[in-house]
Amino acid sequence: MPDLPRAEIKGQYAQRSIRDRLESFFLDNIGKVATREQILEVARDPKTGEEPENWHQRLSELRTDKGYTIQSWRDRKDLKVGEYLLASAERRKTAGTRVRPSRECWRQVMARSGNRCEWSEAREICGLKEGELDPIGGGTVRLQPDHKRPHAIHPDRDPEDPECWQALCGRHQVVKKNFWDSTTGKLNVYAIVQCAGIEVKREIYRFLKSFFDDA
Repeated sequence: MPDLPRAEIKGQYAQRSIRDRLESFFLDNIGKVATREQILEVARDPKTGEEPENWHQRLSELRTDKGYTIQSWRDRKDLKVGEYLLASAERRKTAGTRVRPSRECWRQVMARSGNRCEWSEAREICGLKEGELDPIGGGTVRLQPDHKRPHAIHPDRDPEDPECWQALCGRHQVVKKNFWDSTTGKLNVYAIVQCAGIEVKREIYRFLKSFFDDA
């Protein structure tokens, strides 16, 4: 398999937001392999030189909120861990503009959660507290408001109703965005399979092969 072309950092990316800087970098390197180190360099604040802790969340937003197909080793075998590739400038359809809770509504959500992430999986609550170090994702926990129901189903949930919202840490914001299709409000099964390990992928392959062979 021939080596893929490598991305280059073309000057300084001075856009105000991390996401805009990363978007510009990937569009400058369509079809080329970008490394984690390059992404960190581009994401770094052009004025202070500070390295952001939430670059992976901004990268996820390019996929989910802006519809870019940014691939990783989970998507193709010729990429290594920590390598990413924007296949083309074409963007998929995404959900509409998101609303946010009011300041008072968010205060009530944070009070209810005890300033902790409310993500629940297998009846286990994440519980990471605002300002703590995330032992898995790294970086300082910054809680963000999230629609309890997928955005596409209820895009205009009441910004004054705390029952419509939950507090999520950056890592679980990424997990939810990756696993829920914001354009349909349904589970993104394809993304779930992508995130599975190689042995689980083999089990899924054997199951599907058996399923279709028996059909």
